Amino acid sequence: MYSVNEIRKDFPILARQVNGKPLVYLDNGASSQKPQAVIDAVTKGYAEEYANVHRGLHFLSNLATDKYEAVRGTIKRFLNAPSEEEVLFTTGSTHGLNLVSYGWGVENLKAGDEILLSVMEHHANIVPWHFLRERYGVVLKWVEPASDGSLSAESVIDAISDKTKLIAITHMSNVLGTVVDVKTICQEARTRGIATCIDGSQATVHMPVDVADIGCDFYAITGHKLYGPSASGAIFIRKERMDEMRPFMGGGDMIADVTRDAVSYNVPPHKFEAGTPGIVQMIGFGVALDYMMGLGMKNIAAHEAKLKAYADEKLSGLNWLNIQGNAAGKGAIFSFTMAGGAHPHDISTIVDQKGIAVRAGHHCAQPLMQHLGVSATCRASFGLYNTVEEVDKLVEALELCHELFG
Repeated sequence: MYSVNEIRKDFPILARQVNGKPLVYLDNGASSQKPQAVIDAVTKGYAEEYANVHRGLHFLSNLATDKYEAVRGTIKRFLNAPSEEEVLFTTGSTHGLNLVSYGWGVENLKAGDEILLSVMEHHANIVPWHFLRERYGVVLKWVEPASDGSLSAESVIDAISDKTKLIAITHMSNVLGTVVDVKTICQEARTRGIATCIDGSQATVHMPVDVADIGCDFYAITGHKLYGPSASGAIFIRKERMDEMRPFMGGGDMIADVTRDAVSYNVPPHKFEAGTPGIVQMIGFGVALDYMMGLGMKNIAAHEAKLKAYADEKLSGLNWLNIQGNAAGKGAIFSFTMAGGAHPHDISTIVDQKGIAVRAGHHCAQPLMQHLGVSATCRASFGLYNTVEEVDKLVEALELCHELFG
């Protein structure tokens, strides 16, 4: 049984107060809070078990290596990846998407080739492709969401041309909560020999993800949103695509032999993991994923679906609140503006006085802001530990804000 009150006890920060009020943390879309199990794993990793990984012959190095490498299997299970060799460790989705741009894009794309993107993308899934546009003449082609914020697979597929070589698209919008049918897109792309790169930063937090079923070539995730440490993450890369890549970072671990005249590389995935990694961060990430899988991803999704429905009802009842996007099946993410002149930054500041943490700004999605015709929104994003009572507190704070701004 999923007991949110029991789950909340696992997150020590939720017991604190902010501005004299109990913390209501609704900024999960930016970064999540950490359960005690993750905090303990990180503390123990530094206090009792720390050493550098790989090649060490002493006890602590072997222990750290075993724990570090075991996370690859945890991520494999979490994503249902075909093999551990297709799981690359990163510092987060930004690192993973840049790895695809530099390691695969530079080697396989040329001037005039098209990358298909949606206007909903986070900057992390835009800027690496702009690098290819600026430096190699690759063309970026955009697909816009519908008026309700939905993005149909058909609209993406219809935008494919004979020049399309890569589709880079989000699985869930970090602004609108829109869930994209990436499986249909990836299956069609595969029949045409087009590579697919999915930004899973938001989707994996809120619902089960099966990369084998989706059929994508690349799938990036980030640890800090998945209740794990900052600077942890991973990317699934299909073996066939990995064979088409060259490493773009050089250093320790990613080599087999180095001489004055030549270098030979390690086998994947280590071939693409240069330098001393975030050892303790990755161990903590593995604990976070185990924690989520222990709760059950379907259970998390069901809990958040109830929160989303309740929040939708309550927020939609505020006729002076303009909610951006209401696609069917969206995640528990609400971006909004307020009639009457209250800037999103004002809204965020006022509700913070009630102990409620929300985010205001463009959410690293400026093309989407331009499409929506706004410069910024206020965003309340829910997680596995949030409650309907916290929705009510948000509504009360927004009503106060509306009173202040008329």
